[in-house]
Amino acid sequence: MESLNKKTVAILATNGFEESELREPMNALIKAGATVHVVSDQSGKIKSWADGNWGRAYDVDKTLDAVSQNDYNALVLPGGVINPDTLRRNDHAIEFIRSFFKNHKPVAAICHAPWLLAEADVLKGRKVTSYSSIKTDIINAGANWVDEEVVVDQGLVTSRNPNDLPAFCSKIVEEVYEGKHEEQTA
Repeated sequence: MESLNKKTVAILATNGFEESELREPMNALIKAGATVHVVSDQSGKIKSWADGNWGRAYDVDKTLDAVSQNDYNALVLPGGVINPDTLRRNDHAIEFIRSFFKNHKPVAAICHAPWLLAEADVLKGRKVTSYSSIKTDIINAGANWVDEEVVVDQGLVTSRNPNDLPAFCSKIVEEVYEGKHEEQTA
């Protein structure tokens, strides 16, 4: 496995994120040697969503107003329905996401998280996947939507749902190891 020593990754989330979609990428990145920060629109703890109900609370390491893409090598966006629907209405969160694309850094989004990419206007001409219920939204944002376990397009990693987490996590580690992708643009 690639070593991600000296790499720092942000996971942007708020209340209502799908627990496994934060926990599994975080664990894979830490296991590979990366430092991982949970970044949120609020301080303290944020509550996950698991098995159709509120799940475990996770500590927030940094708030959006205290971070910049300059602090990170990559960005991970977990899904759930509530989490991305809340964050896509936050201008600071959208600009934070867009800044990773402007600086050619890897971004990974799973399940409903591509809603955030649509809001950030970074999907035009990109090959991506997502949870099937938001397929039309993603196509309307200009993406080439496909129904595949994991899709990588110049540093952008997307997957459909928690069943895809093993492939999603593996590709996140690989893309963070590879670093910047010049074609990863906003």
